[in-house]
Amino acid sequence: MFGRRQKPPTTPDVPEPRGSAPDAGDATRVLAELLARPTQEGILEAALAYAARLLGGGVSAYAIVRRGQDRVGAVHGYSKALLGVALSGPWSSMRTRLLSDGARELYDQNLPDTQALLTECGMQAVTLSLVVPVSDRGRYVGAMVFDRTGPEGVTPSAQEAVTRWAAAIAPLLGILDSREDWKHAARQITGAVVEAVESREFDALGHAQSVADISLKLGAQIGLADRELEELWYAATMHDIGKIHGEAGHALVGANFLHGVGHLSEAQRAVRHHHERWDGQGEPDKLAGEDIPLYARIVAVANAYVRMGGLERVRAQAGRGLDQRIVAQLEKLDL
Repeated sequence: MFGRRQKPPTTPDVPEPRGSAPDAGDATRVLAELLARPTQEGILEAALAYAARLLGGGVSAYAIVRRGQDRVGAVHGYSKALLGVALSGPWSSMRTRLLSDGARELYDQNLPDTQALLTECGMQAVTLSLVVPVSDRGRYVGAMVFDRTGPEGVTPSAQEAVTRWAAAIAPLLGILDSREDWKHAARQITGAVVEAVESREFDALGHAQSVADISLKLGAQIGLADRELEELWYAATMHDIGKIHGEAGHALVGANFLHGVGHLSEAQRAVRHHHERWDGQGEPDKLAGEDIPLYARIVAVANAYVRMGGLERVRAQAGRGLDQRIVAQLEKLDL
């Protein structure tokens, strides 16, 4: 009943915006990386890279994870020879510390063989270290350590930002052994980033959640499978995330954030095409009818209902801007 034209994933044609300092746009790119690599190392690598940008760059870093013994779980700027190495170090106090004597404590607490490896990786040249513990509801799960070899310091605001970032990623680290828990965590962090985008415009707060709720009801009603509903949720939740860089072209920018997240390729297409119109007068590609991806048509109807605030206005767009069959399904919902 509801046609789905099979097309290869769209390659975004809008370059990623560049900036000199991290902002919510950087956070959305980190989100895409986390969704693309739902593993402990993938999460930690993305987290270290983003925190390094918060510190202004020019740092190498490693993450410690606690599983019986503290071990290196990810690196940024250091050799991967460190991965899996058991280490003792200045993170055991469970508080953020700025060490002006570089890696001295790290060397003092480890055996000669380990010290030799640290030297091979360049840690003897460290002049300053920022140690940030990672804990979830009081449970210590690891730490992130950021090292400088030059004269630059760490400002209090940058230190606070990294500490907040460590707290944000902490809940993800203890639940990666369970796929269902990972899905739940991925949804949580997606929702948090979307809320950060919406908070820039007070009237938009809660919009994505409302669109997602209605989209899932529509998807279930037309018979989408659980896996399809999962991807539809991401499409609906992230449909306006491109607005972090302004209203113009936000569908393309939003789709760009999901480029490379293979298991969300249909969500990417939905984000790109949710402003197409059934009559072919939409954007960005002027697709018409069933050439518009199904998820995009569902999100468009849900989005129209949330924005217009009533069925009558949505009905007026049926067969013109919106798929009239999905509008008919909307009328059957208990809203």
